[in-house]
Amino acid sequence: MALLEVKNLTKFFRGLRALNNVNMEVDKGEILGLIGPNGAGKTTLFNNITGFYRPDGGQVLFKGENITGLEPHEVCQRGIARTFQLVKPFAELTVLDNVMIGSFSRTSSRTEAWQQAQRMLDFTGLPDRDEQLAKELTIPDRKRLELARALATEPELLLLDEVMTGLNPTESAAAQELIRKVRDGGVTILVIEHVMRAVMSISDRIVVLHYGEVIAQGTPKEISQNERVIESYLGRASFA
Repeated sequence: MALLEVKNLTKFFRGLRALNNVNMEVDKGEILGLIGPNGAGKTTLFNNITGFYRPDGGQVLFKGENITGLEPHEVCQRGIARTFQLVKPFAELTVLDNVMIGSFSRTSSRTEAWQQAQRMLDFTGLPDRDEQLAKELTIPDRKRLELARALATEPELLLLDEVMTGLNPTESAAAQELIRKVRDGGVTILVIEHVMRAVMSISDRIVVLHYGEVIAQGTPKEISQNERVIESYLGRASFA
């Protein structure tokens, strides 16, 4: 059984179909890339999976349980966490306090939340930033903070929304290594990304969305050679 199943998911906004009968599965232990042009419905799909939007049709199943329409905190408690395309730290709180907020989804103990937050800061490479205000961080470190806060909820499935966009090559390479490290630690990952070299490198499989529909699924090699994907999104010079 797949860890996550999306079945015929449909979403309308003011009569416009943002998602049209989307079907896909995420297998336990894999990194699944989700790509497509701007406006394809990628973040809308994330929002429907995690409870920020309520779909107009279809189902979302997690570990075989129907979680369609649950509130975001309920989805999180079941083991799904996410980051956002536009990072959203609590700017006036310290880095440590930001991550502790994620920890409190699993414990009411301040001591346990502090310990979990410290572990996640160490894991994501921010141990020396714990007392710094979130608003003072660079963009790469804000992305690490958002990842640390999501991991503090102890997810089984982690949804990453453009965590490498805007990073330089060195920062992107470090982010890819961190994502692999998260997966190697037992967390399944679904990642939206526009940096093609990065997503092709880290993904076991890729799903391509276009105008709210899945137009292709397969290995990175299969996707890079798919004529419909090349014409609609990648272009002939994507990997030159």
